[in-house]
Amino acid sequence: MIRTICVFLALPVFASAQNLDDDLRARLAAAHIIVLGETHDNPAHHEIQADLVATIAPKAIVYEMITEAQASQVRGDIVQEERALEKVLGWDESGWPDFSMYYPIFVAGVGAKTYGAAVPRTEARKVMGDGLAAAFGADAEVFGLDAPLDPDQQRQREAMQMKAHCDALPVELLPAMVDVQRLRDARLAQVAIKALDDTGGPVVVITGNGHARADWGMPAAIALVRPDAVTVIVGQGEGGTVPEGRFDAVLQSPPAERDHPCLAFKKP
Repeated sequence: MIRTICVFLALPVFASAQNLDDDLRARLAAAHIIVLGETHDNPAHHEIQADLVATIAPKAIVYEMITEAQASQVRGDIVQEERALEKVLGWDESGWPDFSMYYPIFVAGVGAKTYGAAVPRTEARKVMGDGLAAAFGADAEVFGLDAPLDPDQQRQREAMQMKAHCDALPVELLPAMVDVQRLRDARLAQVAIKALDDTGGPVVVITGNGHARADWGMPAAIALVRPDAVTVIVGQGEGGTVPEGRFDAVLQSPPAERDHPCLAFKKP
């Protein structure tokens, strides 16, 4: 029986991808699915992801940032031209940080099949009107989306959404915001499992730390649906800060230079 790796009691923290200990290297080599978290606007996090992709040499890479249709356009010849790939992916209109940060991951992953797990805005909006299960579709029950969260977890998630949006969200929107996060977690897990079935793995998932967390992010959905998949989760911190949630290991980088995120919510 294959077991899911969940080692959280003595969380290893490493300064870079080159400083991984032998135990983590062995677990990465044995994994079916490797989830690589990030803080989206930190260039160092993407450098580490690219290094790990080159080391792991996965058969497939799942990106949170692109859709299934966009992923189907990623070919080796296009990957060789940064601007061409950026255009094919519609990156300028996507709202994600500068493509130059993500491009080395695509280059490192040449030879791997590319999968997109982004939930289009139109689909996310269905949560508001149709509910979470209907928005996800046929496998909603399989991924546990037909059932409410434990009340304590629901409260924690709503509090995190409020904090992430600088206390600027109407309280009545919080349940739907949590449902959208659950939708995205489940879609990432669904696509990662498909990639594993299609290619045999290993599969690397590129996503934010919030989706990568093992306790209630996409790895939890993988464990629910495919408990025999060996999944290793690597989070990334900044300046010694460990991201919220559970991870098998956390890599550390200097903080990115950025304006205070709450400035955008202040009225002029």
